[in-house]
This record gives sequence, structure tokens and C-alpha cells, in this order.
Amino acid sequence: MVVGDYAWDVLIRGNTELLAGGDIYGEVQLAPGGSAANAAVWARRCGLPTRFIGKIGNDRFGRLAQDELMEEDVRAVWLSTDAHYTGAVAVWIDHAGQRSMVSGKGADHYLLPSELPEALLGRTGHLHLSAWSFFGDPPRAAARRAAQVAKEAGATLSFDPGSFQLIAETGLETFVSFTADLGIDLIFPNAEEGEALTGATEPEQVCQRLAELYPGAAVALKLDAEGAYYFDGGVGTHLGPAPGRLVDATGAGDAFAGAFLAARLRGVPPLEAAALANRVSAWVIERVGARPALDRAIGPVLADLDAAVRAAGWGEAGD
Repeated sequence: MVVGDYAWDVLIRGNTELLAGGDIYGEVQLAPGGSAANAAVWARRCGLPTRFIGKIGNDRFGRLAQDELMEEDVRAVWLSTDAHYTGAVAVWIDHAGQRSMVSGKGADHYLLPSELPEALLGRTGHLHLSAWSFFGDPPRAAARRAAQVAKEAGATLSFDPGSFQLIAETGLETFVSFTADLGIDLIFPNAEEGEALTGATEPEQVCQRLAELYPGAAVALKLDAEGAYYFDGGVGTHLGPAPGRLVDATGAGDAFAGAFLAARLRGVPPLEAAALANRVSAWVIERVGARPALDRAIGPVLADLDAAVRAAGWGEAGD
């Protein structure tokens, strides 16, 4: 189960460098996004039955969101409001493929604890949260309550730190105070978020310090072009990158998290799950948007993930 943000990404991709006050040609398009929703969709695409809980506006974009997750076969519990529009994010993709975002505060930022389907949360085996639900309140109290209900019922919990810049703006001690007591079992930082949380840059040092901040948590550190580093129980392993030509980095980290969870929660060993997740995120960065339409090139990756799941004893993917 995933609780958190659903938003529409307005993707703006420049073909050349944009100078201050200048003009260039590029691509502008609307695509589904939101860190939590991205992870949910990728977990489902990789074969894991997944449910999403989020808040949208009573507007056309809200109706599109419902249709989009239905098409992705993600079972959704939607909370809706007339007071706020469905979330939208402006995503600037520079000529080198790196992305920067301006996130509007849409309906997803106003999820309240009283709106949560606690009975449903109490039946989930695993809950995934994004830090985009922690940088303001609401929705922070709702995210914390979701974690409390799920953990009390015996679920495991994973967490994506979300944004190195917003961690810095929130303040390290404050951010940790919001998250360290949740009982996180697995954390998915990227290199910049790891540095913001620990002050370290070397993967092993980052992971060691994160394990101190979040006792008992395994760390899947996303290293972009350098692959990933998995750390658990004091032991770290570097996994090399899968080949991929960077076009757009939007959503690659969410795809990694969703793919990793889809494999790991069905018994695939963590290093194998991380290697498969690397391949999924490498496919994503070669295309525009956080969850591009699946094509033939992703087929071998999903087939290998299915084979890993069967080898772990779970039968066909989705069982």
C-alpha cells in the first residue's frame, strides 16, 4: 500500500540551454506523476498487487487521475475535495536531462488523519511513504498516522526522503524528528538526499550514518549513473548501473523503489531486487516522464523480474 501524493507533471524539456530571459524550442506535455503514485504504479507494473491512497480535487484533473490509476490496475482509495485543485508540478528538464521541479500545493497536500481508511491500513503487509507528505502539515499528520496504524498491525514500512533541498529548508533535526520514530524498515535516498541527511558523500559512510538515524533500517542508496548501493546489517554492496542514455531523470528514483519493492516483497533477495530495479530505472531515464507507456524494450526486464519471483517460490508475478 502507498499513501501520498498524486499530481500531474507539466513537463518542459529544452533542446538547448535556456539563457536567462531567452527563448528556445523544446517539448511541453502533461504526464501523470507524484512520487507516491509513481512508486505505486511501478510496483504494480512489476507485478505486485498495489493499493494507493491519495487526495484529489473535484475537478477534471481529478477525474483523469482516477481513470489513469484504473488503467494501471492500481486499486485506489480516493479522498476528494472542492476546496483545492488536484496537484500539479512544473518539471523543468534541461538539455542534459537533469530535472528541477516547482510543486504546487494541490489537494494531495491537504490529506487529514481523519480521512484515512484505517481498517484498510491495518490489513496491509507493507506501507510505502514519500517525504513529500512530510514537508508540511497537512499532510504530515496523516502520513504519520498511516505509518502508526500499519506498523501496529505488523506491516513493514519503506520511505523515500523526497528532496534534498526541502530537507535542508525543513532543517535536518526537524526532518529526522518527523521520521525517525516511524519504525522505517527500508529507506530509498538518492545521493543528494543521503548527503543532506548525513553530511557524508561516500556511499558506505552515508549508509552507516543513515542506519544510526533510522535504527534497523536497510538502505537502498540510488546513485544515478553509478548504480546503487545496498546496505543492511552493517554490510554494504555496490551494484553497477544498467546501461541507459539519460533523456529525462524524472521519476527514475520512484521507479527504482517500486520495482525493488515488487521484487523484494515477494521473496527476491535484496541484491537481485536492486539489480532489477536498476534496470527498470535505466529504462525510465531514456524516456520522458515518470511513468512512460510500456514498450517492447522493457519486456526482458519484466520477464527477468517474473523469473526471479518464481524462483523465490511465489509462482507467477501478481500471485
